[in-house]
Amino acid sequence: MMEHPENSEEYKGLTVNAGIEQPSTVNPYLKLRKKPRRREFTVDEFVDGIVKGNVTVLSQAVTMVESLKPEHQAIAQEVIEKCLPYSGNSVRIGISGVPGAGKSTSIDVFGLHVLEKGGKLAVLAIDPSSERTKGSILGDKTRMEKLSVHPKAFIRPSPSAGSLGGVARKTRETIILCEAAGFDKIFVETVGVGQSETAVHSMVDFFLLIQLAGTGDELQGIKRGIMEMADGIVINKADGNNIEKANLAASHFRNALHLFPTPDSGWTPKVLTYSGFYGLGIKEIWDMIDEYFVFVKKNGYFDYRRNEQAKYWMYETINEHLRDSFYNNPTIETMLQAKEQAVLNGTQTSFVAAKHLLDTYYQLLK
Repeated sequence: MMEHPENSEEYKGLTVNAGIEQPSTVNPYLKLRKKPRRREFTVDEFVDGIVKGNVTVLSQAVTMVESLKPEHQAIAQEVIEKCLPYSGNSVRIGISGVPGAGKSTSIDVFGLHVLEKGGKLAVLAIDPSSERTKGSILGDKTRMEKLSVHPKAFIRPSPSAGSLGGVARKTRETIILCEAAGFDKIFVETVGVGQSETAVHSMVDFFLLIQLAGTGDELQGIKRGIMEMADGIVINKADGNNIEKANLAASHFRNALHLFPTPDSGWTPKVLTYSGFYGLGIKEIWDMIDEYFVFVKKNGYFDYRRNEQAKYWMYETINEHLRDSFYNNPTIETMLQAKEQAVLNGTQTSFVAAKHLLDTYYQLLK
């Protein structure tokens, strides 16, 4: 069979050339370079870099803390242990509020205000993880335009990764590292849903609740649990035509606070209005926070709360390790599927199945 039948005699006058060989689409002069692997620091190098305030080393240490790899966890725990003597010299402020309340914009303005007085600020922003893909946008830096480029600020968005109510499980340990790096002001921003407020409340000195007015949902914000935790309530977007609504919402919250018992600190939470976008009323909020710290340090509640938090996190860590030890046990992993099926088939109750699993686990520990 001819390569080009059209060149045969019957098609005389029509010629098709064989063509030329096409060059490769890859540049032959291009030398592929291997991306250099980032050198991993030793425990002492981590500690030395953190104490000197090296933000790059701090970032890598936080990554180690957040890693699920056992070898990374071992290094992280050593680093935290050695950084502990350098920690504890900061004010920790939790900032919460419903999505859309303007938390990130407010933190941008709040942060610039406190940095004017000197010192360094670390913002630990918890980003909601998707329950489906476990992914996070981690876009808080884009909403903190001025703070993200400030030389004295460190912003670390962390995925909540499905942990307690959206609060990153390792935030408490990250606070210790940031304090050791010389950050004397720590902001912890929550996603504002579920039990996140409870977990953040257990790691901060002052809990600030951001609310909105004019949404037709003022009374929804008056929830006993969250209101009892708040050391201060601020109504955002008190500007333009919204000022009157903001003042009305503030009076609603003040009335609601009178219904609750006095907090253990003895401090009566205040309700203020402000505008994060226009930067109005920011000084008044920080005057209130400063006043709170003077009050609780004078009556001894500040140290008491720090001690209670340390105790709380010890028990939380114990619970977490016990849970991991149980679920990662090979025998239990095999039994779980069978017990789950028995419960679904109705041949065993949930309580009996759980008891059998726990009894087996206790036997394995002996």
